[in-house]
Amino acid sequence: MNSQILQDRIYRSAGRAAAHIGAPHDLLRPANTLEPLAPPNRILKLNAQFLPLGGRHTHPVVFGENLWEGIFDAAYSRPGDLLRNIDNGTVHFIAAQQPLLPVLCVHAARRLVITRAAAASTPGLNAYGATVTATDTVLASDWPAAIVVGGGQGTGQSGIAADVPAGTWQILLPVSLNVALRIGDRLTDDLGRIAVIATAELTDLGWRLQAQQANT
Repeated sequence: MNSQILQDRIYRSAGRAAAHIGAPHDLLRPANTLEPLAPPNRILKLNAQFLPLGGRHTHPVVFGENLWEGIFDAAYSRPGDLLRNIDNGTVHFIAAQQPLLPVLCVHAARRLVITRAAAASTPGLNAYGATVTATDTVLASDWPAAIVVGGGQGTGQSGIAADVPAGTWQILLPVSLNVALRIGDRLTDDLGRIAVIATAELTDLGWRLQAQQANT
């Protein structure tokens, strides 16, 4: 038996298992960087279940655990696709479908709008050089993301004892976000929080960002 036939049987078996233990999901494939969960991006409906890494329900999921094993027929999916639970709206994205291994998924509980400050419009002196929200360029909107909030770093801007230092975000985004993110791009989540990208790395599993939360 060659590896392609074996892989097909593994996916088919996972699909059968999901038909019994899974919930109905929409499989979405983003066509651009705007509104990836919009109905036109839906390619099919399937049953899916998600288990903690290791494939067992032997311990409860704790804070900071965003990686899951997806149980579904992955013959029609690929890394970067989104799975949205039809009943409760929970979203996971596929990080990896490596041969003969479980499908690696990320639970994306937040939604991000990513913007970039406009550059100077004319050479030489300009009237105002700081960021103006009204002139920002929207790079991506309503993107599912996994965010883990870290502790504060450094000192507050005012330098007084009561000033709270800004926290950091560790962020995972799907590889299907086809835009070159840069240091300084601004993130706004569905809770209204704002952060600025400090590091951005595109890996085979998707985007991995570190951002500094803004004090507003």
